[in-house]
Amino acid sequence: MTTDTVSENLWSIERTSQYLGVPVGTLYQWRHRRTGPRARKVGRHLRYDPADVRAWFRECA
Repeated sequence: MTTDTVSENLWSIERTSQYLGVPVGTLYQWRHRRTGPRARKVGRHLRYDPADVRAWFRECA
């Protein structure tokens, strides 16, 4: 798997915010409090695995 393939599959914080319907600031707060979906740093940027976000959402519902 190439880096391009991986980065296409990961969501930016903006995309994750849009999917969950919460402000970007809320995702940063959740990350700080360790309560939101798992995020990974890629360079200086946060990236979310869509499967992790969906699993987290199902657990919260």
